[in-house]
Amino acid sequence: MPLYEYRCRTCDTVFEARRPMAESSLPAPCPNGHEDSRRVLSAFASVNAGGSSSSSSSAAGAPAPSMGGGGCGSCACH
Repeated sequence: MPLYEYRCRTCDTVFEARRPMAESSLPAPCPNGHEDSRRVLSAFASVNAGGSSSSSSSAAGAPAPSMGGGGCGSCACH
């Protein structure tokens, strides 16, 4: 089951819940017992085959993370 991120409209708590895709848009109960939540989009970082990274929160021109061992830079196979 996919993991979704939600924000409670009552107490502003951000939490995750594993739910079927068919239920992803429905409100999920927050850990504080409120029922008024909204699904939010999660930001994540990724590394492409060229070795550069991208993230919605990373600074422009930041160096790509080192994956160690040389090679292509997108995995630790070398």
